[in-house]
Amino acid sequence: MNNKINTPDQVKAISPYIWNVKTIIILNKVAHFRKGKIRYSDTGSGRAVVFLHGFLESLEMWNYYVSHLPKNVRSICIDLPGHGKSDNFGYVHSMEMMAESVKAVLKQEGLQKVIIVGHSMGGYTALAFAELYPDMIKGVSLYFSSAAADNEEKKANRNRAIKLVEQNKSSFVRNSIPLLFTEAHRIKYAKTITTLIKRANTMGVQSIIAALGGMRDRSDNEIVLKFAPFPFSYIIGDMDPVLPAEMLTKQSKIPQNCTLVILKKTGHMGFIENKKEAFLAVKDFIQSIY
Repeated sequence: MNNKINTPDQVKAISPYIWNVKTIIILNKVAHFRKGKIRYSDTGSGRAVVFLHGFLESLEMWNYYVSHLPKNVRSICIDLPGHGKSDNFGYVHSMEMMAESVKAVLKQEGLQKVIIVGHSMGGYTALAFAELYPDMIKGVSLYFSSAAADNEEKKANRNRAIKLVEQNKSSFVRNSIPLLFTEAHRIKYAKTITTLIKRANTMGVQSIIAALGGMRDRSDNEIVLKFAPFPFSYIIGDMDPVLPAEMLTKQSKIPQNCTLVILKKTGHMGFIENKKEAFLAVKDFIQSIY
């Protein structure tokens, strides 16, 4: 049974990470996928936008967006496999498998065509979805994300990360998340980083390993950029320590229809480090299509 939250006060009581709630939020909806479940939230009514979080994150990262988008935008936020309250589905969660889990949610909701906004790993999943189900896409926002596959150095780093998780998951999480921020923001957002670490530590060892393996093995999707009939947006940080701005700027020139927003003094976690400008970039992209 779905749990419907009818007032802003009820929402705040359940989720302290929502600011200035203006909408009715439905929490803890579940789609059946393979032999498990995928959790998602469904907010608002109208044309649909799907929000996909990044590695070690959950659908809660989009709370600010959900509460600030116009009410005629329907926001579907999904916990990808192994993350948040969604189930784990094996040793490696490929981006294609994650895309299939997104498809399961859309099928349950009867949605035929959507915009997808994907942060980091969520962007990898969005591109896999676009390759598998191009007719279901109205547009894709690569939000601090990339269409390129891991090079050999990054693959080796993923393998080292897997070994670290096997040895001490909490230590891996504690050391990894601060590195996604600029050095100055690690101090400024210390409390928020602590919250992110606590949330990520609820994930199981196998779930973290499965995501690392999926990212390591993902295909290069620049061909999707080149031939897709729908628009893209790149929203990037000029100081992103994970995905260099220069590389992403070059990628943004591949699609025939693409907007590029470069956020100043921003690392990989723009939804925290440059919250308002990052949100406006997403909002502008959605409104340009809808």
